[in-house]
Amino acid sequence: MSQYNPKSLKAEEFISHEEILETLRYAEENKHNIPLIDSLLKKARPVKTANGVHCAGLTHREASVLLACDIPEKVEEMYRLAEEIKLAFYGNRIVMFAPLYLSNYCVNGCVYCPYHYKNKHIARKKLTQEEVKQEVIALQDMGHKRLAIEAGEDPVNNPIEYILECIKTIYSIQHKNGAIRRVNVNIAATTVENYRKLKEAGIGTYILFQETYHKESYLELHPTGPKHDYAYHTEAMDRAMEGGIDDVGLGVLFGLEGYQYEFAGLLMHAEHLEAVHGVGPHTISVPRIKRADDIDPDVFDNGIPNEIFEKIIACIRIAVPYTGMIISTRESEEVRGRALELGISQISGASRTSVGGYTEEERPHDSEQFDVSDQRTLDEVVNWLMKKGFIPSFCTACYREGRTGDRFMSLCKNGQILNCCHPNALMTLSEYLVDYASEDTKKVGFELIERELKKIPAEKVCKIATENIEQIKNSNRRDFRF
Repeated sequence: MSQYNPKSLKAEEFISHEEILETLRYAEENKHNIPLIDSLLKKARPVKTANGVHCAGLTHREASVLLACDIPEKVEEMYRLAEEIKLAFYGNRIVMFAPLYLSNYCVNGCVYCPYHYKNKHIARKKLTQEEVKQEVIALQDMGHKRLAIEAGEDPVNNPIEYILECIKTIYSIQHKNGAIRRVNVNIAATTVENYRKLKEAGIGTYILFQETYHKESYLELHPTGPKHDYAYHTEAMDRAMEGGIDDVGLGVLFGLEGYQYEFAGLLMHAEHLEAVHGVGPHTISVPRIKRADDIDPDVFDNGIPNEIFEKIIACIRIAVPYTGMIISTRESEEVRGRALELGISQISGASRTSVGGYTEEERPHDSEQFDVSDQRTLDEVVNWLMKKGFIPSFCTACYREGRTGDRFMSLCKNGQILNCCHPNALMTLSEYLVDYASEDTKKVGFELIERELKKIPAEKVCKIATENIEQIKNSNRRDFRF
């Protein structure tokens, strides 16, 4: 087998099975090595510099030691450090988004997903452009500005031309004060040419979950269809970067394989992107396998309890301090609330994981990709976040101002991105409060904004943000941004 080489473009070299096994042995041997653990926590701690803040992060092997550590006081120290790092880079902002399912037609045989082609009783559906429009209007009426579009892999029903047409439709819809300002894309691995087309269509982040980095398990879990090709799937981010997409999002589906293996593989993938392209993952998602039509998560023997899930989140934040971290409505309100304290910076709200679900009065279950645990409205989630001291952000300014890829990372890695993101978060929250919020949410929100404006150190930025928020409150002007 190949040696570990993060700069290689070959999947089995930058995700080396032997290196992961050696990493897990090293972590097990050192999980109670307090001097080593203390040195890793010290290395990862944010350090103030003349230009802002610096955070060294950890390698996959170092972070695996922290994940293996089960000394209670050290675990608590990890949790405090994860929160400190998240605040240093992203402040108390939480970015809001919603998934939009375009089609559940799929030719793959993934055994953990109800969209697999052998499932003959699931309701198959593909949105027309008029149906896309109605779904988007429903999402705009909630207050969403950022979507992640999802579709099964089917070259006949869901070709790239269909995806591009949907993106064009989404961006074209202006309804009342609503507009979708950023479309992230979560579709199957594709070609460099198709990634170029997605870039030209104005997408935000390209997201693709590896599901599992364990090749043997991967092949068993994907027995048929184009997704069976482990290398083609794992190397997709490199092709996306070659196609001009400079923000990509990683993730595994925790529960399919041992979490320690997946954790190491995920961090090795992040290291690879940094080594080859100079830009690590814009986001890392942490989904756990959930019940769905004809899918019973209990048949997989790698499920993880909440306490392990929390430690995974904290250790990812410590290891990859600059990345945005995403948790979806797969998880309950309680789990999501705890995750916010450990490094999560983006969450979905009022999600429906069925095709056409947002225009249905009742939540449809016959075409859901997974059961939604947190079924609160967007207003309820926003209210909840603010009462917990977070700023729900609907901002998409970085993409529209060209702060992507290495430009975003250079600002993020020294903590300077807060100078843009904090006032933008407050302004987009003001938009939401004026246009969509309930009276109680408005009251909570504007009290929060008033407190937050007083904290912004840059007087000029604070003045501009304050003036813009007043204009939002007193007129129909929208879309201010730094």
